[in-house]
Amino acid sequence: MHVLDLAIIVVFLIGMPLLGVLIGGRQRSAKDYFVGDGKISWWVACLSVVSAETSTLTVLSVPTVAYLGSFTYLQLAIGYIIGRTVVAFVLLPRYVAGNMTTAYNFLGQRFGPGLQATASVTFLLTRLLADGVRLFATAIPVKVVLSAYGLNAQYWQIVAVLGVAMVAYTFFGGVRAVVWVDAVQMLWYVAGGIAVIAVLAGKLPDGWLDAAVHAGKTQLFDFAAAPLSNQYSAVAAIIGGAVLSMASHGADQLVVQRLMACNDVRASQKAMIASGVVVILQFAMFLLIGTMLWSFYRGLDPVKGLGLTTSDELFASFIVTDLPSGLSGFVIAGILAAALSSSLGALASSTVTDVYQKVARRDLSDAETLRLGRMWTVVWAGALIVFASMFTTTTNPIVETALAITGYTYGALLGAFVLGLAVKRARQVDAIVAFVVTVAVMAFVILGLKFDKATGSFLGVNFAKASGSTVALAFPWYTPLGVAVTLLVGGLLALRHRNPVQV
Repeated sequence: MHVLDLAIIVVFLIGMPLLGVLIGGRQRSAKDYFVGDGKISWWVACLSVVSAETSTLTVLSVPTVAYLGSFTYLQLAIGYIIGRTVVAFVLLPRYVAGNMTTAYNFLGQRFGPGLQATASVTFLLTRLLADGVRLFATAIPVKVVLSAYGLNAQYWQIVAVLGVAMVAYTFFGGVRAVVWVDAVQMLWYVAGGIAVIAVLAGKLPDGWLDAAVHAGKTQLFDFAAAPLSNQYSAVAAIIGGAVLSMASHGADQLVVQRLMACNDVRASQKAMIASGVVVILQFAMFLLIGTMLWSFYRGLDPVKGLGLTTSDELFASFIVTDLPSGLSGFVIAGILAAALSSSLGALASSTVTDVYQKVARRDLSDAETLRLGRMWTVVWAGALIVFASMFTTTTNPIVETALAITGYTYGALLGAFVLGLAVKRARQVDAIVAFVVTVAVMAFVILGLKFDKATGSFLGVNFAKASGSTVALAFPWYTPLGVAVTLLVGGLLALRHRNPVQV
């Protein structure tokens, strides 16, 4: 690392919030603050969605997936496109045309305020866990860079600075600033990835691609892997990826808020489907980097052969040690960009609209809603900083729990939407009971079911942590199973009622 690299990183961390404040302008209404008053172009929203779902862990880990395996990770992205297309034509028209502020307004209109608040609180807790880990993970490369210059900063200090950077442009610029900063940051880390490919291409020997093909590194579909226990089995990845994408892009306010900021329904649909295409290209780029690194390091084991602490340090190690000065700082700034997509606006909008207003049981004026939105933006920023600062190592068991938390809740969230659309006789009590039962069932499945790692055969129920010879149910199945449980329980309870609900 050189002074030039550090300067680029500092300019990035200061410049992005300033850019957000400049672009966001003055927010004159709550609608403008929460959904941009419907003035965001579809292509900007598309890039923002991709940035929002991409984290530091994604950028650093996907190359390792290809280094150790192949291109089968792309099967998930194929499922993502299918799921997003369904959401684009089934759920988005109801959100955008219904002039809603959050995705959970739909549940409130269909079932009642009780389920709307339940779904919103679930989203808030899920997002706090996931984004707290995401913020902490971002602090790791920053600490490494600072250590190279003899600066021994504590993680909580780095997390606090990153948190302040996020809250600055969200507080002053609203969702418009968030969406535009997301788009710029996405272009930044993609440009960094392209630059890495260019550098690697000049370092690799002739015939490296043929060698990779012969070694099976470019395999895309895997129909032989056990479908229940292997996340890269074609059946699990495509079907599970499709339903997972329906939940993450149809029932998670983090993404839905960005799509609601579009000009109209058609624009939000274009942004949704196009984001799936961009994700495939993005994943392909990082997988290609992993394959090129496999050739560059001659397939040596990252830990035993290269002396790294974990396999996921592979890409970061190459950036720091093998990229020229200036470019190294640019790429590291891009990795930070992948993690600084702000969820604070989504958290604030859901808190005010779905929870506070229901508890207060009165209509809020526009000025009061805007004031509360900004206040909760700061509150959630503080909560994220405190939560992220609790970690001291990346191997803390809480990290694993937080990263997997969507498996517990996404099925229940999406299932509630599907129940409202498909089962006309379902009432609010039916939906809430089904929601709670689903979360409990998924906790049992995720923590208890064990499969043989070699054969994929079911071994039974064991709540001990998976060992080297056992694995849990493959994560792409979590959301489909959760949706099925919600529909089964809610559908059976709805049989008590004779007449459909009039909405």
